[in-house]
Amino acid sequence: MDIKAIVMGLAFAFMWSSAFTSARVIVEYAPPLSALALRFLISGLIGVGIAWLLGQSARLTKRQWTGVVIFGLCQNALYLGLNFVAMQTIPASLAAIIASTMPLLVALVGWVVFGTKVRPLGIAGLSAGVVGVVLIMGARISGGVDIFGLVLCVIGVISLTIATLAVMGASSGGNVLMIVGLQMLVGAVLLAVPALAFETLVITWNWQLIVAFIYTVLVPGLAATLVWFLLVGRIGAVKASTFHFLNPFLGVAVAAVLLGESIGPLDVLGVVIIAAGILAVQLSRQPPITPRTPPV
Repeated sequence: MDIKAIVMGLAFAFMWSSAFTSARVIVEYAPPLSALALRFLISGLIGVGIAWLLGQSARLTKRQWTGVVIFGLCQNALYLGLNFVAMQTIPASLAAIIASTMPLLVALVGWVVFGTKVRPLGIAGLSAGVVGVVLIMGARISGGVDIFGLVLCVIGVISLTIATLAVMGASSGGNVLMIVGLQMLVGAVLLAVPALAFETLVITWNWQLIVAFIYTVLVPGLAATLVWFLLVGRIGAVKASTFHFLNPFLGVAVAAVLLGESIGPLDVLGVVIIAAGILAVQLSRQPPITPRTPPV
C-alpha cells in the first residue's frame, strides 16, 4: 500500500465518520428524508455534470448498472435514509458506532452465507466486535436510548453491508465519477417518494443548517464516495476496508467535539474493542506473504 493510498484511506475515514455529526445538525432543523433527497439530487447532478465535462459516459455495462441501482437503493435510500430518521432521537456517536460494524457484518456474511474461509484471527475479530457492540448497546439501552431509532440504525447497517458487497460490480470498468453521480440520483428518486408522502416541509433556516447541508453534500456525499471508489480501484476492496477500523474512533470524536455528546467509559471500551475487531478481521483477509527464496 503506497503513501497515496494511505492518504486516501485516512481522508475517506474522516469524511465518512464526520457525516453523522453533520446529519445530526441537519435533522435538527429540517425533515430528514426531504433534506437527504435534496442532498442526493444536488450531489448527483454535480457528479454527473463533472463526469460529463471530463468525457465520462453514462453508457455503463449491465454489471455496472446493477451495482449502481443496488448501491443507490441499499446505501443511499435505505442506510442513509434510516439513519437520518433515527438521528432525530439518537446521538450521532451511537449511529456512527453502529454503522462502523459494517466490515464485521461483511466478514460474517461471507463466512456464513458464502462459505468464505475465515482464519482464527478473523474469528477472534468477529468475537471481539460482538463483545464491543454488546457493551455499548447495554450501556445505551440502560441509559434510556430510543429503541426505535436504534432498530432503524441496525437495519441501516445491514443495508450498508449489502451495498458494500455490491460495490465491486459498480466500480469496475471506468466512468467512476459518473457512477457515483448516478447512484446518488437513484437515492434521490427513491427517497423523494416517502418524503412527499410522509413529511411536512417545515424548515428552520439558520447558518448551522446551511453549513451542515453544504458540507454534507460536498464532503461525505460526493468526495467521500468518489475517494472510496478510487481507493477500491487502487488497492482492492479488502485492503481498502482496513481503514474502516478508524471509523468508531473518528465518529465518536467528531460528535463529542462539535456536538458536545457525552461519552461514557463503556462507550470508550466498546469502541476500542470494535475497532480492534475490525482491524483483526481485515488483517485476516489479507493474503499471506510468501517469503522469497534467496538466490543461491
